[in-house]
Amino acid sequence: MTSSSTATAIRPVLAEVVRSGFVEGHHRGSLVVLAADGGVELALGDPDAPVFPRSANKPMQAAAVLRAGLELSGERLALAAASHSGEPFHLELVEKMLAEFELPATALQTPPDLPLDPVEAESYLAAGRVRDPLTMNCSGKHAAMLAACAVAGWPRQSYLDPAHPLQQLIQEVVEAAGGEPVTHVGTDGCGAPLMALSLTGLARAFRSFVLADPGTPERRVADAMRAHPEYVAGTRRPDTWLMRELPGTLAKMGAEAVQAVALPDGRALAFKVDDGATRALGPVLARALAQLGVSSPVLARIGDAPLLGGGERVGEIRAAF
Repeated sequence: MTSSSTATAIRPVLAEVVRSGFVEGHHRGSLVVLAADGGVELALGDPDAPVFPRSANKPMQAAAVLRAGLELSGERLALAAASHSGEPFHLELVEKMLAEFELPATALQTPPDLPLDPVEAESYLAAGRVRDPLTMNCSGKHAAMLAACAVAGWPRQSYLDPAHPLQQLIQEVVEAAGGEPVTHVGTDGCGAPLMALSLTGLARAFRSFVLADPGTPERRVADAMRAHPEYVAGTRRPDTWLMRELPGTLAKMGAEAVQAVALPDGRALAFKVDDGATRALGPVLARALAQLGVSSPVLARIGDAPLLGGGERVGEIRAAF
């Protein structure tokens, strides 16, 4: 057995699936918690191994479009760092952003999709609408990338090429924020280049954003996300609840069950559930925040992940560390 497979085999259980008092399943993974001074306070699994942070990289991508010369603020900057739910106010602002930079909707290279939020997806389909690139949850990020290319005079058609100047700039920002080199570049679900970091590097990156000097691109992104969390996620999403209920907190989830959070004093965390089960995100996040010393009613809301039987609650996903 290789060392990497051994590391995978011994990763701890972060959450367990309990139905009718019986533990019927487990979600393993890795997690790191940083103290206010940046030191590692808790490490589970292998938080120094590279992972794809997926959409948890979006704050760094948003900071890069500012560094490219794009002027965004407020809701627009929050949406540039978003995995939006596809609610009407999200889609309307993406359309406005494209129009403001004289960009056609056809310039978006996001794959056609339904709204990320299931409630919005049902309403969208009931209205007779079909999958669309604008509706894809990364369309705000892509609109900002296209606008940055327009401002910088860079090619628009190839904006998703890893060799494109914008993507090279994004990699520089990711590496600087995470304090480590990007070890692998892949392709995210939206088609954009995806830079791998360790979970420790991801937690450091979020910590660096909340502690950045006012007026820097990193701090501007953090401030916009925290001021307008409903544009980062949606009205029914844990990232929004957390940033609303714990002022100064920066939070962003990513696909395949990745989550990163930084508190305003520099405490931070990042984790990934190995099997990608997003149902485990809330319970693990609530427990990790408690490990950071956070005490708030919002933790119970985020951490509640019921299991149903016959339409009734018969169990839960619960943290196991």
